[in-house]
Amino acid sequence: MADIKVGIVGGTGYTGVELLRILAAHPQAEVQAITSRSEMGVRVDEMYPNLRGFYDLAFTEPDVDVLKACDIVFFATPHGVAMSMAEDLTSAGVKVIDLAADFRITDLDVWAKWYGFEHTCPQIMQQVAYGMPELFRDEIKQANVIANPGCYPTSILLALKPLIDAQAIELTGIIADGKSGVSGAGKGANVAMLAAEMSESFKAYGVAGHRHQPEMKDKLDILTGQDVDLTFVPHLVPMIRGMESTIYATLAKDLSQQQLQEIFEKAYVDEYFVDVMPSGSLPETRMAKGSNMCRLSVFRPQGGRLVVITSVIDNLVKGAAGQAIQNMNILFDLPEQTGLTQVALLP
Repeated sequence: MADIKVGIVGGTGYTGVELLRILAAHPQAEVQAITSRSEMGVRVDEMYPNLRGFYDLAFTEPDVDVLKACDIVFFATPHGVAMSMAEDLTSAGVKVIDLAADFRITDLDVWAKWYGFEHTCPQIMQQVAYGMPELFRDEIKQANVIANPGCYPTSILLALKPLIDAQAIELTGIIADGKSGVSGAGKGANVAMLAAEMSESFKAYGVAGHRHQPEMKDKLDILTGQDVDLTFVPHLVPMIRGMESTIYATLAKDLSQQQLQEIFEKAYVDEYFVDVMPSGSLPETRMAKGSNMCRLSVFRPQGGRLVVITSVIDNLVKGAAGQAIQNMNILFDLPEQTGLTQVALLP
């Protein structure tokens, strides 16, 4: 097929440059427009020298007419931007992938509660699919707008899905304990993200409530058809990129460690980007760094009633830009791994 003409709105943040990095190696995608109001006129390779030799583009002001000439537009923007442009783009036949949260939650009253303003494009929600291929692949294929999942929901929902499908856990008292590197906070100036503030320290945040909790609950309720009780506590750890989530759930049936391992291996045997670790082993964030992989392990500690799943991803790749490109591949009938076979970085 001909090259996919790509536009990126908001290309100066960490997810924007990650899109550019991955798309530079994509054999069937060509970035035609990249926008930034604050950096208009600045060359991409001037801001990001790692892209020298790969792009001959400068940042431009967002222009819907220019973006309509693309086949797909990625929004790597603050919440509220994609919803202001998505309808104009989809009416012109352009696919939209939003890496922010504009379309992630089905109930827009719940969305407004957590994001602090009214959703301005409710009419487009019928065209939206939640962009986690391992859970909603069929819906993604038919969608015009993809709500790219949050990073924590990616690591946690992939960990819970096999147990939900096997009806192996109680749907009450599920606890998800997430840890993320500082790139998850974005590129904006923030005293709390200074090296002197966060190095050699470790803290929880958002304990009273975090926006990713209603996103995860929304999808868990859809998957189960029930009201799922999920407690989520995120933590900030002193590393740049990477995410580890440890999820605790109560078993609904007596399953051995071997049976739990088999449930996960069967669930993901055909999934290119989910790696179920050998029984007894534990994934580390560096096993996914720079790659689109999610690596999982499952345990039943001391033969008790709790099942524990550990899940690692790169928050900027499988947790953001990589998964977005995986969704693009699905929309354009390409193998999902196209342009996404980067091996994780060690050390």
